[in-house]
Amino acid sequence: MDVCPTKAFVGPFELDAKRCISYLTIESKDAIPEPLRIPMGNRIFGCDDCQMVCPWNKFAATAVDPVFQARPEFEQAALTTLFAWSEATFLDKTQGTAIRRTGYAGWLRNISVALGNADYDPEILASLQAKRPTSTPMVQEHIDWAIRQQILKRDAGGPRSTS
Repeated sequence: MDVCPTKAFVGPFELDAKRCISYLTIESKDAIPEPLRIPMGNRIFGCDDCQMVCPWNKFAATAVDPVFQARPEFEQAALTTLFAWSEATFLDKTQGTAIRRTGYAGWLRNISVALGNADYDPEILASLQAKRPTSTPMVQEHIDWAIRQQILKRDAGGPRSTS
C-alpha cells in the first residue's frame, strides 16, 4: 500500500483502479487527472511497483523468452526521441508489443506527463511546443500542463536535465 506512487491502494486488499498508473497509462483513453500527474514521474507505460514488492513474486523466475526482453529502441531512448515519433513510426516500432494498447494519442499523453515531470531542459520545452499544434485536444491539454511544469522549473532555477 505504501509503495504505490498514486496511492491507488485505498485500503487493505482494496485498489482504486482509476488511480493506478497501469490503468491510467494503458487502459484509459481519457485525460489523466492533474493530481495524479506528478506522482506518475517518468512512467509512460504501466508501473508495476506493486509487483516489485509483492511477496508472491519472490518465487518468480526472470523471463528468458526474447519476446519479454526490452527492445533496443525503448531501452535507452530519450523521452524527447519517443515523443517525436510520428503515428506511423509509433505503429512500426510498437508492432507486436502491448504498447499498442495505449494508442498513439495515449502514447503522446503519457510522454507529455513524463516530460513535464523531468528536470527543466530547453530541449524538452521545444519538443513540447513543436508537437502541440498537430496533437489532439486531449494531448494538447497534457502538453500544456507539461509546458507549465517545465517553465516553473526553469523560472525556479531548478536542475537542468541532460535528457
